[in-house]
Amino acid sequence: MGRLFLVNLEGKIYSCKHCHTHLALCDSIVSKSFHCRHGKAYLFSRVVNVTLGPKEERMMMTGLHTVADIFCVKCGSIVGWTYETAKEKSQKYKEGKSVLERFKISGPDGTNYWVNHEAHVSGSDADDV
Repeated sequence: MGRLFLVNLEGKIYSCKHCHTHLALCDSIVSKSFHCRHGKAYLFSRVVNVTLGPKEERMMMTGLHTVADIFCVKCGSIVGWTYETAKEKSQKYKEGKSVLERFKISGPDGTNYWVNHEAHVSGSDADDV
């Protein structure tokens, strides 16, 4: 496969809960008001150490978006999605940004987030930006 080169971030970071690979800095959070099928999620302006899945159109709570799932580059776990395009003019600010699902990441203090099974949201990405 080849050698894996990871980006190491400095400061308060979010990481993959499975392998602890750095994914994003706290300073890159755009919004903490997103939701996914496992509960809360955060919108980041920049994430690292991820690979993109295929682009697909998804109907989300805020309209139709072209998105790609993102996977931890080290362990392959799905950690969220990235916005390629937004159809609604009011949602254009999401383009080029990524969502990390809290359930799939470790917080800056190393804690894992729990799943709220009662907060099942079928379409992702509700936000209050």
